[in-house]
Amino acid sequence: MNLFLSRVHFPITSLGYGRRIGVWFQGCSIRCSGCVSIDTWATGRGETTLKSLMGLLTPWLASADGITVTGGEPFEQPSALEALLSAVREHLNGDVLVYSGHAWEKLVPFLDPFGGLIDVLISDPFDASAGQSRPLRGSDNQRMHLLSDVGRERYGALLNSELNDRTRVLDLFIDEKGDAWFAGIPRLGDMRRLKELLAEGGIEASITQAADDR
Repeated sequence: MNLFLSRVHFPITSLGYGRRIGVWFQGCSIRCSGCVSIDTWATGRGETTLKSLMGLLTPWLASADGITVTGGEPFEQPSALEALLSAVREHLNGDVLVYSGHAWEKLVPFLDPFGGLIDVLISDPFDASAGQSRPLRGSDNQRMHLLSDVGRERYGALLNSELNDRTRVLDLFIDEKGDAWFAGIPRLGDMRRLKELLAEGGIEASITQAADDR
């Protein structure tokens, strides 16, 4: 089984409960205006095998509180997503959270193979005009679906709660090349403001954000 990924990281703390594995799928045809991850849109990049990926993930799964799968659009590689989650479930004691930019109503007909594999699904496209006040959601039109007892236990309090200083967090990573990147959901306009602030200090930065950020 082959799949296309943008990146994988452990631990992340900003996209779900506890210390988690983050898996970013590569490729997205939805292409929301204002998306902060346009580097994940292109298809045909980051090809790897499920065997190779699980070789990387398995040592982390023993201590991870969960895994978050985002992108890109994971459901544009449905067979690979199902195979990955099935393999992960053999080693993971925590929860599985999946992001999709598709509407829930569009996803429902395709969810049967995923029964029991996903604890929390966050659906719907990013819409900067909808506001941003809910934990784990980039915009307030996005919906959180609690699909298991574990999902309801861990995320039930966040379903209708407001963002606060504890839930508005980002992870910052610096790779071996010295490139910095964030995991999480920044406030609207934060990435552009960061770029401008760095420029004032003489530091040139590029961001992976689509146009029309509000």
